[in-house]
Amino acid sequence: MSLDVGELASKMFEAFKGELSDKWPDVKDYAEAESKKLAENFVMIEKLKLTGEITEEQAKLHHEIQRNASRSVLLTIEGLGLVAVEQAINAAMDVLKETVNGALGFALL
Repeated sequence: MSLDVGELASKMFEAFKGELSDKWPDVKDYAEAESKKLAENFVMIEKLKLTGEITEEQAKLHHEIQRNASRSVLLTIEGLGLVAVEQAINAAMDVLKETVNGALGFALL
C-alpha cells in the first residue's frame, strides 16, 4: 500500500477544519500548509522504511519532529490555545491512523 500525499493532506485538512471551525478563516491557510507538510513527511517515512534506510524508532522521531513543528505553527495563530491545537492535531492523526500504520507495517500513529 503506497501513501498518497494529496489523499492524506485532504483528510487531515478536513479534520483540522472540524476541530478549529471557530477560527477557520484565520486557520485555513496554515491548516492547508501543515496538512501538506505532515502528509509529505508520512510519504518520506514510508519510502525510507521500505528501502531500509530508517528504523521504526527513527521514523517515530521524524514524525514527532514534524508534528511539533506543525503544533508550533498553529500556536502562532492568535486565539488558538494549546488544548485546541493539540485536539486538532490528534484528530488529524486519528483519521490517518489505519492508513499510515497499515502502509508502514508498524504503529507510527
